[in-house]
Amino acid sequence: MGEIRFDNRVAIVTGAGVGLGRCHALGLAQRGARVVVNDLGVSRDGTGRSSDAANAVVAEIEAMGGEAFAHGADVSDEEAVEDMVAQAVDRWGRVDIAVNNAGILMDKTFAKMEMSAFRKVVDVHLIGSANVAHACWPHMRAQKYGRVVLTSSGSGLYGNFGQSNYGAAKAAMLGLMNVLHMEGARDNIRVNTLAPTAATRMTADLLPEAAQELLAPETITPGLLYLVSEDGPSQVILGAGAGSFAQTRVYETQGITLTGDDNTPEAVAARWAEITDAQGQEQIPDAFGQTKKYALSAAKARGLKLDW
Repeated sequence: MGEIRFDNRVAIVTGAGVGLGRCHALGLAQRGARVVVNDLGVSRDGTGRSSDAANAVVAEIEAMGGEAFAHGADVSDEEAVEDMVAQAVDRWGRVDIAVNNAGILMDKTFAKMEMSAFRKVVDVHLIGSANVAHACWPHMRAQKYGRVVLTSSGSGLYGNFGQSNYGAAKAAMLGLMNVLHMEGARDNIRVNTLAPTAATRMTADLLPEAAQELLAPETITPGLLYLVSEDGPSQVILGAGAGSFAQTRVYETQGITLTGDDNTPEAVAARWAEITDAQGQEQIPDAFGQTKKYALSAAKARGLKLDW
């Protein structure tokens, strides 16, 4: 494989003032992309506002001979996001890459959490990612090219105590990715999810110092750059951290079929080991694929022939 380049490509990176977003923006610029450095400049919990961090990243990109501008859109604000995308298209004529990285934390146990805090985190992570993708979508469709990355995390994939809001928002990236992958395929729009674990201000209080050195944000960006490259994949969840990369997949077991009077909760309990047996588990291609699987299994159990 030749060198991955982004010459003549336009990228938007949200949350690009610090941490992972900054590394992603610099990595894209180093390989030729024009970059919109989006950052609201808020603290980790979403309070405050400043353009200093985004402007500093723009200065870094310009110092290396690249092109960039800062935009302080709150990604949960649809109109602000539309303005950001419009400015990118007005200035450079297109938008090719959308990296959804912006995020906040408002951690508390579910029992103590105000629902306003739940909504705020979901608004930034999930609605913010949808806003950015939605604003870019018509331009990507028209030019028959687009690369979108959503950012999940281990909290969304596997759970983390005290992060019900964050975990719910990050888990939602899987569903959003799967549908956008299907709808974008005919227009050469590829959609993936990055699930990073990195030492950033979001995790500063959670990791020992030695681990923070290993989990530098710079170790993750190479995976991101591949996901948004011309020959990158689609519908992939890429786990990344400390230079390690792995694919996360969702599987469904073969399961069982219960019919008639045998379809009882007691039967489900009695055959739980069979239902959860991992032997023969498979990936389901789409929601209708699961429907087809269950219908065919039911038909077989009843001795029926289903032409499907």
